[in-house]
This record gives sequence, C-alpha cells and structure tokens, in this order.
Amino acid sequence: MTQLTAPTDKSTSRPTLVKAAKPRSLKNAALALVAWLGGLVLFLPVAWMVLTSFHSEPDAASNPPAITAPLTLDGYREFFDSEPWPPLINSMTASLASTLLVLLLALPAAYALAIRPVKAWRDALFFFLSTKMLPIVAGLLPIYLFARNVGMLDNVWLLVLLYTSMNLPIAVWMLQSFLAEVPVSVIEAAQLDGARLPVVLGRVIAPIVLPGIAATALICFIFSWNELLFARVLTGVVAETAPVFLTRFITSQGLFLAQLSAAAVAISLPVLAAGFAAQDKLVQGLSLGAVK
Repeated sequence: MTQLTAPTDKSTSRPTLVKAAKPRSLKNAALALVAWLGGLVLFLPVAWMVLTSFHSEPDAASNPPAITAPLTLDGYREFFDSEPWPPLINSMTASLASTLLVLLLALPAAYALAIRPVKAWRDALFFFLSTKMLPIVAGLLPIYLFARNVGMLDNVWLLVLLYTSMNLPIAVWMLQSFLAEVPVSVIEAAQLDGARLPVVLGRVIAPIVLPGIAATALICFIFSWNELLFARVLTGVVAETAPVFLTRFITSQGLFLAQLSAAAVAISLPVLAAGFAAQDKLVQGLSLGAVK
C-alpha cells in the first residue's frame, strides 16, 4: 500500500511515493507461530515413541496412555539383549555400499545430461524419474524368482544391487540439477590443460557440487536404511536388516510396545544424527537445488 505525498524536492514536480507502514512484524509472528505448531504436530509421534520406550510394558499398553508413569530402561535392555548387531551391520553395509555405487554411477550420467546434454535430455530425465512410480510389489515376485534361481536369497549383496537400482533415478535427477550450475568455462579450462573425464569429474566438478553430492548421498542412505519390503521377503537370518528386526517385536503373543519403541529409537539414531548434521544440505537436495 502506498501513499502520494507532496514533493520534497522543489526541482521536480513529480510526487514522491512513500510506503505506508505495514504490520510486517505481526504477519511474521503469525507465520512463525504456524511453523512452530506444524513442527510440533510432526514431532509429536517421535516424542511419543521416545516416551513410550522408557515405560514398562503394562504402562505402555494402558488405555488411556499413562503419560506420567515411572520411567525405566527395561525396553532398551530387552532390545540389546536380543542381539541387534548383525541386523544393524547388514543395514549399514547395504546402505553405505549402495549409496557409494549410486554416486559412482549417477555422477557420470548427470554430467552427460547437464554438461554435455544429449538429444531430448529432458525426456531422459523424466524417464529415469518415472521408474520410481512403479509399485515395488509389482516387481517383487520376478525379483524373488530371479534371486532364488541364482542362489542369492538371504544375501546382503542382493540388497545392495536392489537399493542401487532403486535410488539411481532420483540421484541422477538431483545431481543433474546441481551440475547444470557448474560453469562450462571451468570444465573447458581443465580439458585444455589435458585433464580427462575422470580427472574432471573427481578434481574439478566434485569439489564444486560437493553440497549436492552430500545431499544426494544422505537421501539415498535414508531410503536404503528404511527399506522394508524387499528386505522382509528376500532375506532370512543371515542378511536380516534393522527394519526387519523390528518386526520381531510384533508376535502372536501380542505387541510389545515398549520394546518396539525402544528398538525403533535405537535403530533411528544413525539416520536422525546424519539428517540433523546435514539438514541444510538435505533441504537443498529435496528441493533439487532450488534452495541456496
């Protein structure tokens, strides 16, 4: 909203536009309040899970919930007594190895689509992304039959290959958006100095788009760590992952809610720590480079 006032400069006859005072502080305070309320609503399930993990089984299963019940570490003792380390190691192996493979494959592909674009490169990008729209359950039976015939059931390296193929499309899409902002003159200067493609990717482009690579790696790691369906069907005892391990606490005898909450909190800590440490890069990656 603006107001016309008398000209303050006698050398000109045009009126001066003066902005009227706006209640920006009230508007900003309202937006901040809405943001805080939305954050609290999203955080409530996590807070409830953490609180439940410190309750005994009778208090955790009570209705209405016993919020002020005594706190105990019995749920965490039961979790660590159930030998969770092999599933955690399997999840860490599958997540880290698949994330590394995704980056090694996605970076050259993103370079080809961003720096040296092929014909109809936008169609290629949308084709990559469209593969994520296929329901996972639609490919579950063929993959199971293939894994059984080649003897790879209950093998963590099968999960590495599956997680790599699942995360590769979104990684190519994300890295392409970051590599598109790299000045072509920098790459041409390196090539004039005799640098080949591996050197250009590793020593020239990678340091420039390091935040994008970190964001892509974090997202791929989270997707791999949280995957349950393939791990539940294709693994048994040897390659059992952490999400599959959680299902042990849902038995025919009942739901051990306190132990399940304690296990969920412990298994979520690596992802939560990584996400909190790189939250700015995660937001930038989820927005495909739009947030700077």
